[in-house]
Amino acid sequence: MAMDDATLELCKGLVDPAYIEQGKQAVRSREALPRQLLSNRKLPADGWDDHSIEAFLQHLSLMDSNNFMGNVGVGEREARIYSSLVAQRHYRMGHGIGRSGDVAAIQPKAAGSSLLVQLVNLLALDAMKIAGVTDVSACIVVPMATGLSLAVTVLGLRLHWKSPPTRRKVLWSRIDQKSCFKAIVTAGLEPIVVPLVTQGDELVTDIAAFEALLQEHGDEVLCCVSTASCFAPRAPDNLEGIARLCAQYGVGHVVNNAYGLQCRATCKALSRAIRVGRVDAVVQSTDKNFMVPVGGAVISGPDPKTIEAIGKAYPGR
Repeated sequence: MAMDDATLELCKGLVDPAYIEQGKQAVRSREALPRQLLSNRKLPADGWDDHSIEAFLQHLSLMDSNNFMGNVGVGEREARIYSSLVAQRHYRMGHGIGRSGDVAAIQPKAAGSSLLVQLVNLLALDAMKIAGVTDVSACIVVPMATGLSLAVTVLGLRLHWKSPPTRRKVLWSRIDQKSCFKAIVTAGLEPIVVPLVTQGDELVTDIAAFEALLQEHGDEVLCCVSTASCFAPRAPDNLEGIARLCAQYGVGHVVNNAYGLQCRATCKALSRAIRVGRVDAVVQSTDKNFMVPVGGAVISGPDPKTIEAIGKAYPGR
């Protein structure tokens, strides 16, 4: 716990004042880090050491109502944690983030946790721009793996656009991996698989097939789903070509960018697709791009209101 100047002055009665002053300067240097972070709202040029990160998290934790001195919570959701091991792992943050209707909303009983998640979203957005996706303007970090995040994304877009029930088809550029396909089905939508074409030793996007299907199904199409990063011999989709078609035909465009933040060329292609055509949302995995445990995703896009609507589609907090 940080000590104010008056407390440190009292320490000088017990320890040589010169040593206390030296320690005071070290403490104040660490205390300046959160102030700089909250002011700049970007990733710091020099990463914090673990001690500074843990101290910051402990202070945020003290701002949550379950950690107030003398507080005994008896309401429906009072962040009561039985296991001390679990409490330590989560820095005694137990209220969660968001509200029942919006995962990005402020949690009244958890000022510290709410502040933390706002910072996480800002820093994730900054990281995306550093990686090269310069044309996104908003993002949310969600506690779901990529496939489930894609399902919530297309559901959120459907609700946001107030799409009629007839718009329930999704054109999906084929990739032999189950998550994206299952995400469309889980969302209650009908996937239309767009086959790839062979070009040299690669499998690439069939733009002509996309356009033919858009013409054939017309107002029944909710959106197209493309893949920005994948495994050989399948090449990344022609994001620019699909984005132009989506803008031309007035349908949504969701990009599965699970692995893509690691690759500058992928980030550049994604930014160009946003500039020249239509991209509504981009989903990337946290574990694949940020080296954290499995189970999170970053949902981003060029329109903050669209990303906000996707956050509201998340069930619960």
